Amino acid sequence: MSLFVADTGEADLPAVLCLHSLFLDHTMFDGLVGAVAGRFRVVRPDFRGQGASGDASATVTMDDCADDVLALLDRLGLDRVHVVAQSMGGDVAVRVAARRPEAVDRMVLLGSSAREEPAEHLEAFRPIVDEVARHGFAGELLETTMQIMFGETVRSDPSRAALLARWRDHIAALSPGLSHAVRGVVERPSAVPLLPRITATTLVVSGGEDHARPPEWSDELVRGIPGAELWSLPTTGHSVILERPDEVVDRVVAFLSEGREDS
Repeated sequence: MSLFVADTGEADLPAVLCLHSLFLDHTMFDGLVGAVAGRFRVVRPDFRGQGASGDASATVTMDDCADDVLALLDRLGLDRVHVVAQSMGGDVAVRVAARRPEAVDRMVLLGSSAREEPAEHLEAFRPIVDEVARHGFAGELLETTMQIMFGETVRSDPSRAALLARWRDHIAALSPGLSHAVRGVVERPSAVPLLPRITATTLVVSGGEDHARPPEWSDELVRGIPGAELWSLPTTGHSVILERPDEVVDRVVAFLSEGREDS
């Protein structure tokens, strides 16, 4: 599978692999790219069935995405990378880091988890996937998706209107074909048993207003990944790097830079 990849391309710099959230794409990490210019190479694929990688024709599983990411690392000759992942990106990241522990040095999991969707959520989400397949995102479904992706504090702040409008327009333009990727996330199996295999130094970032991946799911990551650290943001929702860009990007850059002589 050939993925669209935005790659800053500096072969002499340590590489950061950014794995995006469902409904969004590689551009959600634009702020991070600017912050690490000249210090890190940034590699940002769009997952199969999403973004500029185009629609899929069948359900895209989290293992499919992990396979794609590992193949991308091989193609680019990247033996060891840092990983920054949001939500679905975290589902993929923990699989990559468990399957090839030596390939991941430091890992940041933003609004992420490793568990399967609870049964009561599945009953609600499966009809939504079918609605996406029929009509895409509009009306009530669009507003529900925005409520999932962004916390109440940001949605209630008039100064953040431009941020919300930018991503509302993005989601409204998504193709019904995204349903194959959505179904893969909704139907994902648990990766919790994989967590003890991970050797990456890991920072877990959790929003207190995140209803898609609530704080207790982040706690589970911290318990399962040896030595993982938790950073909680009480007034932040699911998309932490977009809702609190300055603070989160600064913390991520500092975390990735630990141990570097030029940090």
